[in-house]
Amino acid sequence: MSRGNLNEAYQQVRRNKGVAGIDGMTVYQVLPYLKAHRDGFIAALRNGTYKPRPVKRVEIPKPDGSMRKLGIPTVLDRIVQQAVAQVLTPVLEKVFSDNSFGFRPNRSAQDAIKRVTRLYDQGYHYVIDLDLRAYFDTVNHDLLMKFMKQYVGDPWVLHLIRQFLTSGVMNGQLFERSDKGTPQGGPISPLLANVYLNELDKLLTKRGHQFVRYADDCNIYVKSKRAGYRVLNSVTGFLEKTLKVTVNQKKTKVGSPLRLNFLGFSLGVSSKGAYARPSQKAKRRVRRALKQLTKRNRGRKLDVIFKEIRQKMRGWLQYYSIGKMRYFIQQTDQWLRSRIRQYIWKMWKQPAARAKALMKLGMTHNQAWKFAETRKGYWRTAHSKTLTCTITNKRLERRGLINLSKTLQSIEAKRLNY
Repeated sequence: MSRGNLNEAYQQVRRNKGVAGIDGMTVYQVLPYLKAHRDGFIAALRNGTYKPRPVKRVEIPKPDGSMRKLGIPTVLDRIVQQAVAQVLTPVLEKVFSDNSFGFRPNRSAQDAIKRVTRLYDQGYHYVIDLDLRAYFDTVNHDLLMKFMKQYVGDPWVLHLIRQFLTSGVMNGQLFERSDKGTPQGGPISPLLANVYLNELDKLLTKRGHQFVRYADDCNIYVKSKRAGYRVLNSVTGFLEKTLKVTVNQKKTKVGSPLRLNFLGFSLGVSSKGAYARPSQKAKRRVRRALKQLTKRNRGRKLDVIFKEIRQKMRGWLQYYSIGKMRYFIQQTDQWLRSRIRQYIWKMWKQPAARAKALMKLGMTHNQAWKFAETRKGYWRTAHSKTLTCTITNKRLERRGLINLSKTLQSIEAKRLNY
């Protein structure tokens, strides 16, 4: 409730931006509201009469085609949640496992993958890839509050957390009660989700198992397939009977880290040991995304397309840069340039426009007209010597097309220097 903590929470919520909740108030409108109603807002929090509004149901597509359900709290509720999270995080960090990496300060998915490669080098060549069905939607509230009481003794804080858990959901115009779950979308949800699965971490640690957990993605590492199935049966019993969450038997697997995917990565092995690499699924997915951005019939300006590609690929390269992927990126660079040349050729449309453009790029009148009237298909034309020598890689870069190989090298150099 300190002024400094609430101000910091407001600043963080504003930085995160995000959409408005059910009241329609944006992060830019909340400051004037707080200035006008600050005393009443603080008083309601202090005396326990503050009631969080229902979260707004939003669904976003997952990579596998299904939908992920998010619950977006109002901006005011996000500020309160953020203020609570800021105070609780240092307390809970002391009890969280060193094998847990998701939604924690100074920890990342890359750190989790580095741990995985070390485990493989230590002889843990089998993994139990646990998949929990709709984990965030099925967390038991009573159990969660029981676990919270192990670390938080303040009844006021516990009451506030319970209120956020039971505030309900507005699905369009329909109100739905929330008897279970911690809706993804609020600042406090990742922290509560980690508190709940910290019980699994404690069990695995007590039994001496090697594991890496990132939120609800948990991989347990063993030295034989037989041990893998034995541990899976035991852990499934604990998760379903004690924690009351469901293990998805169809997606949960025991196998080799060289074949199974974790956080978008799989492992490879060389004479120097194990190394991370983007999974085949991740590679296919990014190619699909680039293909959508460079569709011939999009009708967008090149500057817009180049900006979209930069936005997509800088984040992707940053995330996967700890993996071995230079050859894949070189191939993708070549393929992407061909996609752009194809797009430009389609954009020029008529032979006259094509001939004029080619002459500007250095071709003679006769050469330009001869090529402009080609009947070859777009993809074949994009690979022709004429287009590769006129719409050169350097010209594309100057226009704004990201050079994926150079960007990756720059990211890797910064990481080494850091």
